[in-house]
Amino acid sequence: MFVVTAGAGIRDKSEEWKEAGLYFKSHGLQALAIETAEGCAEWLHRRIREDWGFPDPPTMTMQERFTSRYRGKRYSFGYAACPNLDDQQAMWTLLRPEDIGVQLTEGMMMDPEASVSALVFHHPDCAYFTASEETEAVMV
Repeated sequence: MFVVTAGAGIRDKSEEWKEAGLYFKSHGLQALAIETAEGCAEWLHRRIREDWGFPDPPTMTMQERFTSRYRGKRYSFGYAACPNLDDQQAMWTLLRPEDIGVQLTEGMMMDPEASVSALVFHHPDCAYFTASEETEAVMV
């Protein structure tokens, strides 16, 4: 499991720009921070797969990467596999992400917003599913 962030100072700067009428810059900064955190999470997940001994093949395309055509999956709270945000509290107890500036709100959302938390599993049968599918089990 891990928590990453790219949100330090983003909200203050974004609000400053919004108050100055620089709405495009404000929105762009927030979007860049969120995408940076997500990119960092994807990079860390790839490194975890490498450390576990099953790196992505050198021929893997970005399309294959975006459609998770690799062994091991990353699950985040608030999505179909882990819908209960309250369960995230256990991760906070173990990892102490406050040390990198990430807090949980009363509603169990991460602050700063440009943060990603995840549970990573290596089992070859791990799969993603959507809320419209039957939610039997993530792993066999």
